[in-house]
Amino acid sequence: MSSPRTHVASAFDLDELIGVKGATTVSVCIPARNEEATVGQIVERIRTKLIETRPLVDEIIVVDDHSTDRTAEEARSAGAKVIDASQVLVEFGRGHGKGEALWKSLFASNGDVVVWCDADVRDFSTRFISGLLGPLLTDPSIGFVKGFYERPVDGHVRGGGRVTELVARPLLTMCFPELGGIVQPLSGEYGGRRSVLEQLPFVEGYGVDIAMLIDIANTFGAETIAQVDLGERVHRNRPLHELSPMAAQVLQAAMRRIQPGLVPDSFTLSPPDLDAQEISYAERPALATVASYLDLHPRLNG
Repeated sequence: MSSPRTHVASAFDLDELIGVKGATTVSVCIPARNEEATVGQIVERIRTKLIETRPLVDEIIVVDDHSTDRTAEEARSAGAKVIDASQVLVEFGRGHGKGEALWKSLFASNGDVVVWCDADVRDFSTRFISGLLGPLLTDPSIGFVKGFYERPVDGHVRGGGRVTELVARPLLTMCFPELGGIVQPLSGEYGGRRSVLEQLPFVEGYGVDIAMLIDIANTFGAETIAQVDLGERVHRNRPLHELSPMAAQVLQAAMRRIQPGLVPDSFTLSPPDLDAQEISYAERPALATVASYLDLHPRLNG
């Protein structure tokens, strides 16, 4: 089993990246739902350091995923272009979820390279962006880059999250060994070339991260995937009962790729002493097959 090419974010010098960037355009997209406390600071740091001071990024897009707080206002005032998820690609419905927001951000953005980061990071550093861009701007054979980091929890530094260590890593190692070396397959910081991303279906919910890895490996080859050590990252730690539906969606998305029909598209998760929750699988089509996307990117029409 070969390991993916692994880099360290600090190895990529900003001036050198700007030099090799050339005419390549870069979009940073941030899916956000009720993240008014952190999203503005993230946008402001990217804007001031990677657009105004060093021209590495061309646009910042925040997809407001049905927030009920001031997420949109905070992001807009900090300098992002804010997209209302409920108003994008409405012909496919007005659903929400992480994968849905990622798919819509790819539609709404223009960059040749798209980088995603979570909106709940408390100690956001622009090395998250420059680190992910490093392999994509310096190595044309790389189509997708996954970030990994140390995650301090309760004063202790830990590696992957609980869903990663208990679900995603064992599953990938057993069934997709070419991806077993991915340190954090469910991390929220990653990026890729539009020419790769637009060929992929997007799972609507939390299964999107593992599905994307598997689909890229199956379609383009695991050798086109790299990973970057982004250092330390602090974000909101979810209670255990919130992780069970997430784990179920991760399993559901991966097992459908192991064998179609192996698991149901919908089932009820009924933990003791908690409300039952319906787990349903849905995915959005590859944007390269969507007419309105083709209108925005006529190069795909041949």
